[in-house]
Amino acid sequence: MYLIESKRDGEWIYDPGMAMALQVYVKDNIFLDDDVLFAYMMQPAVQIGKFQNAYEEVNQPYMDEHDIKIIRRETGGGAIYLDDRNMSFCFLFDGNNDIYGNYARLYEPAIKALEKLGVKNLEQKGRNDLVLDGKKVSGAAMTLQKGRVYAGYSLLLDPNYEAMVAVLNPNQKKIKSHGIRSVRSRVGAIRPHLAPKYQDMTVWEFSDYMICQLLEIEDSREAKHYELTPEDWAGVDKIATEKYNNWDWNYGRFHQFEYHLTERFPIGTVSVGLSIEHAKIAVIQITGDFFGTKDVKDIEKALVGVRLRKSDLINALELLDLTNYFGNLTKEEFIRFILSEKA
Repeated sequence: MYLIESKRDGEWIYDPGMAMALQVYVKDNIFLDDDVLFAYMMQPAVQIGKFQNAYEEVNQPYMDEHDIKIIRRETGGGAIYLDDRNMSFCFLFDGNNDIYGNYARLYEPAIKALEKLGVKNLEQKGRNDLVLDGKKVSGAAMTLQKGRVYAGYSLLLDPNYEAMVAVLNPNQKKIKSHGIRSVRSRVGAIRPHLAPKYQDMTVWEFSDYMICQLLEIEDSREAKHYELTPEDWAGVDKIATEKYNNWDWNYGRFHQFEYHLTERFPIGTVSVGLSIEHAKIAVIQITGDFFGTKDVKDIEKALVGVRLRKSDLINALELLDLTNYFGNLTKEEFIRFILSEKA
């Protein structure tokens, strides 16, 4: 099995979009004489499945405040929070391997490796989870493309529970959507279950150990490495720009959904109904018992076709003074209301 590390010019790649683009480029363009293992770590990010509605999965205001990115995978499954406190592993297996759809078989090497570190009571449970004492420490996904199985999972060594809970609990809107929603599970950590002599392992030591175990070698320097060429990196850059670092792929990939909001302000009750297509406002209707000197249809017209993103909404309303439409309600308050942000 070849090892492809998320490194460029000897430096680790932490950008979530680049890490995903590297895997996809290799999956679609590099065909070697053996299977492939990727190990990657990234800056805080939420990975969502291919068929999920981003707005149902994440707390966007929290993500904005803490500079957390969202990345849409090419595989299914639910939303997961990733950061540089945990390592993720991705594989390319020959399509003739019996591993496709067999998550127990996928996890088997990882379970054996963790047991050598003293971890007990690990089991593959449900469709694609790895559970430790009843708590989820990994979730896997896989797909079959171009005759190869593309699969992966993360191992939660030291999860940031505060960030994970906050970011994966979206503000509640009355959303009507056909997206596949994540099943929220109790999340656990691997470190407390390590044998005493392994308790002080750094995430890098843990990752190096897991790589050796998965490759069945004694030292990571023994691994068969594939080094990307400048032409390969140009292809990776293109994918990152056009897809994984592209707002339209991450948010706009989900076709259509609707939601409705109502809130009582000092100026009266404001209700907004929105139909969203590819993360842009297709239809908006504003109603309420507020008083204004101008028709709110001006606001509706200005917002149609605008991305459901704070900066875009602010720009769309730049020429309008909302106090003429609602009374004492600013555009910033109105946009926070649409996005369900807290003041």
